[in-house]
Amino acid sequence: MNNIIIAPACAWALAQLIKVLSGLIRKRQFDLRRAVASGGMPSAHSATVSALATSIAMVEGIGSVAFGISVILAAIVMYDAAGVRQSVGRQSIILNRIITELKYRRPIAELEHDLRVFIGHTPFQVIVGSVMGIIVAWLWFTFLAV
Repeated sequence: MNNIIIAPACAWALAQLIKVLSGLIRKRQFDLRRAVASGGMPSAHSATVSALATSIAMVEGIGSVAFGISVILAAIVMYDAAGVRQSVGRQSIILNRIITELKYRRPIAELEHDLRVFIGHTPFQVIVGSVMGIIVAWLWFTFLAV
C-alpha cells in the first residue's frame, strides 16, 4: 500500500464529491459528470498536488528531493489551474457568442454555450483546494496510514 498515492487520490475524490454534492444542493439535480469534470469549487487539481506534497513532506521530510519536486509540480499545476485554464474558460464564452451570433443571428442574451466554459479555477477555488489537500494528507498520515 503506497500511502503517498492514496492520500492525494482521497483528496481528489473528496474535491470531486463536493462538486457533485454542491450541484445537487444548488441546482437540485444529480449530475454525475461533475465527478470527473474539471473546474469548479474546490479545485481537485490543487487538492491532489497539495496532498501529494504534504504526503511526501510527512514521509520523507521537507528537505528531501522528492518534496522539492512535488512543490514545484504543485506550483505549476495551481498556476495553470488558476491562470491559463481560467483564460481558456473565458475565451470559450467569447467563442460561443461568436459561433451563436454567426449561426443563428440571435442577441447575446439568448446565447447557448457549446464549448465547455468551466475549465479553469478562480484563485479562491485553487486556495480552497490546496488547503483541503493539505488537510486530507495530514489526516491520512496522522490517523489512517499504516
